[in-house]
Order: sequence, then structure tokens, then C-alpha cells
Amino acid sequence: MTWIKTIAPDRAEGALKEALAAQRSLYPKEYAGPPAQPASAGANSIIASHSLIPTALQHAFSTYGALMSPDLPLERRHHEMIATVVSVTNRCRY
Repeated sequence: MTWIKTIAPDRAEGALKEALAAQRSLYPKEYAGPPAQPASAGANSIIASHSLIPTALQHAFSTYGALMSPDLPLERRHHEMIATVVSVTNRCRY
């Protein structure tokens, strides 16, 4: 597996700290706690892999947050069903 340097959320400062807070605020309330938040020990997640480029992190994950908006016609269960099918199809554990 490739190793990518990351910055743990509890060590984030400045633009990274702001980007993490901004993207988190758009996510469904169910994502507020573990395991959706990267662990400080190792900080190994998709979000953490973007920690060196805060602007890219904010844009990429804000898009996802906007797509999960409760104002859109799909219900949360539909989002989960689509995510599950895509993950299985891609043989991905997320």
C-alpha cells in the first residue's frame, strides 16, 4: 500500500482546520461521530489523504456534502443503497 503523509484532525491548523469544519458541516447528522471522523492515530482515511491540500479537501468533500442534502429528492436510505451497490461493484470497503 502506498503511504501518504497526512495531518491528523486534532493537529489541523489554519486553512486545514477551516476546511475540515466546513466539509463536516454539510454532512448528514449521522456522520457526526465515529467512525466517519478520521482517527488521530494514523489519520488513515480518504479525507485525511487530502490534508496537505486544504482547498482540494474542501471542494471535493463539500461536493459530496451538497449531494447528500436532505432538500434533494432522494432519501437517506436511497443514498445508502446507491453507495452500497457502487462499493460492491468497485470491490471497495467504503
